[in-house]
Amino acid sequence: MSTQRPFRHSPTEAIFVGFTGHIGAGKTSAAQYLSDRYGFQYKRYSQVLADWLGSEPPVREGLQQFGWEVMVGGRQVELNARLIAGLDRSHGAVIDGLRHPIDFHCLVYAFGASFRLVFLDVASETRFQRKPKFSTYDAFLAADSRPVEAHIDGLKPFRRGDDIKR
Repeated sequence: MSTQRPFRHSPTEAIFVGFTGHIGAGKTSAAQYLSDRYGFQYKRYSQVLADWLGSEPPVREGLQQFGWEVMVGGRQVELNARLIAGLDRSHGAVIDGLRHPIDFHCLVYAFGASFRLVFLDVASETRFQRKPKFSTYDAFLAADSRPVEAHIDGLKPFRRGDDIKR
């Protein structure tokens, strides 16, 4: 790991970067790169959900279902509170897997101008090629169209000019 400190909004304020995009867009790869290269803390929404469920290792479908139950049950703010509570605010962080505008609003409320959102916008065919665990394109599209994935595009208006399109 590099000895460089994570980028800072100011000399005394850490930067927090959230990654969003559909399945296979490269959120985890981008977030892990920043964590490995620059020493950012790494937090992933799916891990917070798995910890909340208390099961190891949860399968994607189970996490998607639980994530949907959290969303429709009005508990998205609680999910975000759990994620934020696990971060050291004095040290920059990358947050992998925002799925809902409430996620963005909670992170902006917690971190203010120190928070940035990166929306990775990648064609579905390219995303399918990046995810070899799906045996068919139809299976990939089925996972990508689960209800918990439906609010991702609602995050596009919140990006701050730093989105990546492939």
